[in-house]
Parts: sequence; structure tokens; C-alpha cells
Amino acid sequence: MTSRRLVLGGILAASMGPIMQPDLVHAQAPEAAMNTQRFEFVSAGNRLSGFVDTPADGAAKALVIIIQGYGETDVAGRTSYYDLRSHFTQLGIATVIWDKPGCGQSAGKFDADQPVDSSAAEVLDAVRQLRKSSTPGAHKIGLWGISRGGWIAPLAITQDPEIAFWISVSGTDEQENFPYLLESNLRIEGRTEPQIKQFVGEWKRGFAITSRGGSFADYLAETQNLRRDPFIVYLSGGKDEDEASFEKAKAQFLSGAFQVDKKTGLQIYVPHFPEMLARVNIPVLAIFGEKDRNVDWRKTIALYAKTIGQNRSASLNIRTFLDGNHNIQQAATGGFREMIEMKDRHMCYGYFEAMETWLRTKVLA
Repeated sequence: MTSRRLVLGGILAASMGPIMQPDLVHAQAPEAAMNTQRFEFVSAGNRLSGFVDTPADGAAKALVIIIQGYGETDVAGRTSYYDLRSHFTQLGIATVIWDKPGCGQSAGKFDADQPVDSSAAEVLDAVRQLRKSSTPGAHKIGLWGISRGGWIAPLAITQDPEIAFWISVSGTDEQENFPYLLESNLRIEGRTEPQIKQFVGEWKRGFAITSRGGSFADYLAETQNLRRDPFIVYLSGGKDEDEASFEKAKAQFLSGAFQVDKKTGLQIYVPHFPEMLARVNIPVLAIFGEKDRNVDWRKTIALYAKTIGQNRSASLNIRTFLDGNHNIQQAATGGFREMIEMKDRHMCYGYFEAMETWLRTKVLA
């Protein structure tokens, strides 16, 4: 799970990234009676643009900010998350969503490597604008975040104690998740266990070379079989690693901009993340698909239980869906290829109902 593009030396952007929730972008709920107006605010000097949806009567019991996952956005062009937004407004909850810098109608330049701190700052700037303009529901603002949003939301929550609730969908821990994605998907793709062991080993050696300042030639030599595997070619869009990207990543590790966990040898994306989660003092609903082959959902559940679950000032509810993939779509394998290529995209039965029941109990009661 990274915010960067695919770099097999370890700085990979496929774990949560290119899987840009196609179902959540395109799936449509029945026409909902809601009012949609443009919403704009300034963050880091960029005017960001999106929409605020309110229930038909103009009133709202609360407001949910939708934090999108990795990749470029086009809120208007794709009618992004329309199904989610309409379910919330039918419940009497307003929603807010916007395009990332350089996307849609938002100013600035899109950065696939946008730091999560920067994304969290966007959320906080949006919250301030919503409160300042007295947007319906702004008296009780909560966050809904998928994938990479599992890092962004707690960063914002721990900086603004007035944020009232959080729905986390397919969240992760603080470390690089690609070994899990690689092993899970190679097995689905039909590789043998010895092949899987070989490829995961090559990935780890490539990452070690990158993070410890090795040479590009050594990196290529250690990952030659992995880079030629059809699944990796599929992930990378047929583009092999280039030396400029390798050197850029290496420099960021050597400078300390990228950190590596000494125990696991994996990159850390949010320093002190467990401690941060332990300071989340609000109701949290965490949703996972048990066929998520992108993120180790069992590991995330254990982390949430150990942190948020032990905090008496918080409440943690966990809901899993047996056949759910990373996007909580009904899936046969949950594999990356299946998720990208599936034509009939159906959310897991009970997914929206689980959120609605929790909101009525924990937020609207």
C-alpha cells in the first residue's frame, strides 16, 4: 500500500494504489432526492473543487467527508461515489467530496506521490471551510476513507479533536504491504509455492538494495525473474524499472525521507502509527473484505483491536464480508486482476446496511 507508482525495488504503488475503486466510482444507487452544490476551499495554495450533497429538505444531522484512495480523481466526470453519497443523504447525512490537486476542476499539479500528511492537511482545511460556511451537518463532521484513506483519516482526527466519527474501509497498518499483495496474487495467478517464495525473495532483496544505497545494476540482477513474471508486467503496464526512478527512491531512503522498520525490513509510511491510532477517541467502524488480496486485513484488524479497541474513550466496531475484495465488491478470488477487469460490479450484500445501522446507533442516536 503505497502512494507511489510501481517501483519493484520496494517503493511500489500497486498495493493500494492503481486499484482505484472502479465500483465505487461508477456504481449507481437508485435516484436519490438530494441537493448537490459545488464546494471549494484552499489548501496549500491550491483551490480545490468538489461537491457537497445535502438531503432534499436542506437539513442534515451530520456530515461525512469522503477520502478517496490512490490515483487521479474526476468527481464530476465519474459521478464518483454516487451510490455512497446517496445512501448517506437518504439517512439525513450530508457528504463532501473533492478532486485532488490537478484533477477535475481543482487547481495545482497532480502528484501520485502526494504525502499522506499533505492529504490530511486537505481534510483539515476542508473541515475549517465547512464549519466557517455553516454547511448543513457541519456541527458533527465525520470521515469515511478507503484504502490510503486509512492513513489520512487518523492523521486528521488526532489533529482536530472535534471530528466526531470515522468509517475505515480496507485500511492497513503503517508498513509496506506489497509482499502480501505479491504472494496472494501470485497464488491466484497459478504460480507454484517455490516460485512464489523465489519472487517474494527477489522483491525483498531488490528493496534492500534500494533502501541501503546499492547499485541499479545489482537491483536489476536480483529482480530479473520477478520483473519478467506476467503478473508483474500486468501490474506495471509493461514498463520496466528505470534508473532515474531507482536513484530517486534510493536518495530518499539515504536522506531519511523514507524510513525502514528494522524488525520487518519494510518501509514505514506513517511513523508512530500505532500510537496515533491509540489516540483516536471517537466511534470507529472498520470494514474489510475477507478476499482482500491487496491489504493484509487480518493484520489491520489486529492493529485496530490493540490500539483503538483498548481505548476506553473510543468505540470500535469491526465488520468483515466473506466474499469481499479490497473494494468490498462481491468477488470470486479477490485478486488484483479480477478486481480491475470485472464487468459486473456488485457491492457485498449488507455493506451499505452495516454503515447505516452503525451510524444510527453511534452517530445519530
